Amino acid sequence: MQQTESNEISKNMEVIGMIEGFVSETINTNLVNPDECWQPTDFLPDLTQEDAIDQIIKLRERSATIPDSIITSLVGNMITEEALPSYQTYFNLIVNSERELTSENGWVRWSRAWTAEENRHGDLLNKYLYLSGRCDMKAVEQTIHRLIYNGFNPNTNNDPYQAIVYTSFQERATKISHVNTGKLADKAGDNNLSRICKTIAGDEARHEKAYKAFMSKIFEIDPNGALAAFDKMMRKQITMPAVLMDHGGKNPNLFADFSAITQKIGVYTTWDYASIIEHLVALWKIETLTGLKDGASKAQEYLCTLAARYKRIAERMKVPDDINLSWLAPQQFSF
Repeated sequence: MQQTESNEISKNMEVIGMIEGFVSETINTNLVNPDECWQPTDFLPDLTQEDAIDQIIKLRERSATIPDSIITSLVGNMITEEALPSYQTYFNLIVNSERELTSENGWVRWSRAWTAEENRHGDLLNKYLYLSGRCDMKAVEQTIHRLIYNGFNPNTNNDPYQAIVYTSFQERATKISHVNTGKLADKAGDNNLSRICKTIAGDEARHEKAYKAFMSKIFEIDPNGALAAFDKMMRKQITMPAVLMDHGGKNPNLFADFSAITQKIGVYTTWDYASIIEHLVALWKIETLTGLKDGASKAQEYLCTLAARYKRIAERMKVPDDINLSWLAPQQFSF
């Protein structure tokens, strides 16, 4: 069994090498030059200006209108983004056969450029939350530390195909989460936070587009292998990146509680999970794939009916109770 899996991964790595040129082109068309990208300071008080304190006061006044549940969800999103060292390490271990981080190989360049863009997300949300005074930043920082300390395991079994299915799914999930948070912030009266969330979501949309294109190429070259990888990932379920934020910590239910909050306020729900499956199944034309090996029909049937199963689960789910996490500041202060 292990030998079979090893042979399969070797074969998949050959295909990964075949589309390296396409990945290089994608960097030029989907990612932005560092000198031209937005940066966190574009959305935050400029502390070099004489009115810096006034700018901070305005930020705090706006953030004071945001309900605790939205702040908690935002903290969880930020913590997820801050674990980027783990994500880049993981991706390089999977697709970087050269083991050289400064290589000009398309996959290695993509890994660097992608995580460089992603890095701004955690920086921006972290600074916003710090200045807002809405959080117990020591508790937040401890959670970030623990998440990176624990590492990252998306359960892809060192298979590059499964890794790209995972990132295709996760980039779309993250985009949805930031879009919905932005809508809630706008409704609560903080238009600047809304703009922050929508800008981050725009990045995630570009990254999602790229990963889905990579997987589409794999489906063109190796439909049987691609279908098998998609099937395996969805049967295991997609593990959220921040799932280990509480492993070994004082609150073993921290991630479950955070997930319940995002479900309750509509930031990321079981309905969203189902919609992503439905989207990817349609995008990769799973129902109409041809030239497949015997037995592939089971994977096709499973994937094509999976979204409907999750929708039925979503219909039966109860609204979670109100939950307060240690990330929130105990009280509010004013200048």
